[in-house]
Amino acid sequence: MKRLSFSDLIIFENTDYLAINKPPFIATLEDRVDTTNILSLARQTMPQAQVCHRLDKDTSGALLIAKHPEAYRHASLQFEHRQVKKIYHAVTDGVHAFQQKEVDLPIIKQNDGTAKIAREGKEAQTIFTTLQPYRQHTLVECRPVTGRMHQIRVHLAWLKAPICGDTQYGGQLFYLSTVKRGFNLKKATEEEPFLKRMALHAFALEFTGMDGAPLNLEAPYPKDFRALTNQLAENKR
Repeated sequence: MKRLSFSDLIIFENTDYLAINKPPFIATLEDRVDTTNILSLARQTMPQAQVCHRLDKDTSGALLIAKHPEAYRHASLQFEHRQVKKIYHAVTDGVHAFQQKEVDLPIIKQNDGTAKIAREGKEAQTIFTTLQPYRQHTLVECRPVTGRMHQIRVHLAWLKAPICGDTQYGGQLFYLSTVKRGFNLKKATEEEPFLKRMALHAFALEFTGMDGAPLNLEAPYPKDFRALTNQLAENKR
């Protein structure tokens, strides 16, 4: 993996917090496969740094990091009491018209590292709104009220709108040939998926700073997610 410049990821910073636009393919915390993770990178310059929440390894976007223990406690209480507003953007398979569609279904973590809807699970609520329909896909705003593992992914799969590329929960890999007219491969080559991960991005985060002022952070789309939405828009019809 190309060496990350942590400072290039920063989208917000004050005396208490730092927020980054996490790239895909890097774990938030220590990972068995790859020793590079966001927390270890942050602690190279801030020994007391603690991540305030977690994003899946393949998920990009806004990630909040506390610079000292008091800031971490302040943010953790807001996450615990559901006072942090989180907005994700996802490209889903299929065309869907969600208007503040609320899914309120409990989720349970399974032994294999996945999650599923189950009566005995913990309560989980997510609100979905269509931002842009395409020919075979939809850009969807996802607002998780609770913070269960794989919550957005599981709830979208239940709506029969799995995230593009999320093969673990029924999503299909996206190939440019499915939307681009006249697409031709070079001879003796096999088409690669256009996106090498699931199309999920943590777009915005709103919480209250230690001085009581609201902080609203936005993370621009990374190159791969932006390229996907551009291709879908260009080949909408």
